[in-house]
Amino acid sequence: MSKQPERATLLSLADGDAGRCCASLDGAPLTEAQAVELAPMFKAVGDPVRLRLLSLIAASGSEACVCDLTETFTVSGPTISHHLKVLREAGLVDCERRSTWVYYWIRPEVLRGMGALLGSVPAPA
Repeated sequence: MSKQPERATLLSLADGDAGRCCASLDGAPLTEAQAVELAPMFKAVGDPVRLRLLSLIAASGSEACVCDLTETFTVSGPTISHHLKVLREAGLVDCERRSTWVYYWIRPEVLRGMGALLGSVPAPA
């Protein structure tokens, strides 16, 4: 059984009501449940290594092998594995083991939901 929380709330943010993309920061504030769900995702990308890993996986097109990701960094393999685990537990990436390697891919629906929320922040007056 997965320890990941359900992403239904975030996905509903991305789908929106009547043409709205998400719960807007310039309209209704986030509910406590939405904030609790979104906070780990934003925290996960708050680390430079994790943000770069996410970017590398996204730039790979469809999926990236952990063997290709570890070559790019000066930190150790176990450290990369830890950062990938944080991204996975936050629901930003998913993975599959194939033989001795693990392949990662972006969960675009989750990133769209985060982007929609950020896109709804009003510009300063």
